[in-house]
Amino acid sequence: MASKIGIIIGREFNERVRKKSFIITTLLMPVLMIALMVAPALIMEFSKGEQKSIAVIDESGLVAPQLESDEEVQFVPTDLAVEEARKDLDDHFAVLYIGGDILSNSNNVRLYASSSTSITLEEGITSQIEHILESEKLKQYDIDNLEAILDEVETDITMQTFRTDKAEEEQTGSSSIVATALGYILGFVLYMFLLIYGAMVMQSVIEEKNNRVLEVMVSSVRPFDLMMGKILGVACVAVLQVIIWGVLIIGVGTLVMPHLMPADVMAGAQAMQQGVPEVAATADLDPEMLQAVAAMTNTGYIAKIFISLVLFVFGGFLLYSAMFAAIGSAVDNVQDAQQLQTPVTLPIILALLAMLAVINDPNSSVAFWFSVIPFTSPIVMMARIPYEIPMWEILLSLGVLYASFIFMVWLAAKIYRVGIFMYGKKPSLKELLKWMRYKY
Repeated sequence: MASKIGIIIGREFNERVRKKSFIITTLLMPVLMIALMVAPALIMEFSKGEQKSIAVIDESGLVAPQLESDEEVQFVPTDLAVEEARKDLDDHFAVLYIGGDILSNSNNVRLYASSSTSITLEEGITSQIEHILESEKLKQYDIDNLEAILDEVETDITMQTFRTDKAEEEQTGSSSIVATALGYILGFVLYMFLLIYGAMVMQSVIEEKNNRVLEVMVSSVRPFDLMMGKILGVACVAVLQVIIWGVLIIGVGTLVMPHLMPADVMAGAQAMQQGVPEVAATADLDPEMLQAVAAMTNTGYIAKIFISLVLFVFGGFLLYSAMFAAIGSAVDNVQDAQQLQTPVTLPIILALLAMLAVINDPNSSVAFWFSVIPFTSPIVMMARIPYEIPMWEILLSLGVLYASFIFMVWLAAKIYRVGIFMYGKKPSLKELLKWMRYKY
């Protein structure tokens, strides 16, 4: 039995690893993930439209002289009445009206635009007016050099966070921003693996069923062994991809980054790693940047992340691919699989929503239970791990996940045994439940 499953695993593994698509996605996926993080900023940078001319009617005489034009908006004061300006200044994008009682009635501001406006444009105009009115109100207190005083007392605080719930030699600097970003990335990696590779198993079963290959194969191997070999073979492909990414990132963090970063940045990052707040605080550098560099160059931390990622990718994939394989065996085409696939994909989407609770409080009861429930734990737990949660919670989540996989394989195998021989009819959920009750 073991040799037959091994042959199936080898066949599924070799068929996918040798494809050019596997090599391309393995090498390009880290680049694509970085591009996805940078894309919003680039889109905002290159999506700026032409400069818009706005005529300003200021009955108070306080605001218009202080409005500052920029590359997006040009303010042009005018003495025309509102109705005249709207008719005569049709070459302007909009007319901004500011009432004479603006200091006492801050709502007496109106914008007449010739076309739709954006929230960025409206917020930019209102924020300028708010700042001007605040300055005018402060002048009424008749305090000399008030603006200079306010600028002098304005203070920005950058706080360094250190965990005290560990042994003194294990205390290191931590950053909720770094943990949040890493949690989001890891959660989406799990989301991608569960959907893409799970659907790959389902598609493979459907194709072999339509080609009547399964009928030949089950003459020499049990349906359960066939399903397990297919699941484990594709799982090995997913795990190999994660391992390659882990080696690349650890190599970049330990070998490349120390040579690219300035010496003072690396010194501050090492102080963060060693939990020495006094040394890190004396460096005239952004603590968040230091903590990010410290995390990227901490081989032990990165290795822990990727070992956890491998375990949860493997366990989560085994759980979901068993269900996807059962769905693939029950239908004849991908279109028929859509309806049966919905109950399987809903928990994955729910896990993404639960990540918001993790960001808000990684130690909340909601975050804990969603990271233990096997259908959501792969995504939610990987979002929690960067916050360095207790090890017993990770082990509990893994134990429940792998135990659930064994039970799910047992159920999926019952559907698989019947489904691979059924043609021409899409079964209902009620029929699938009936198949589970069959005795063999």
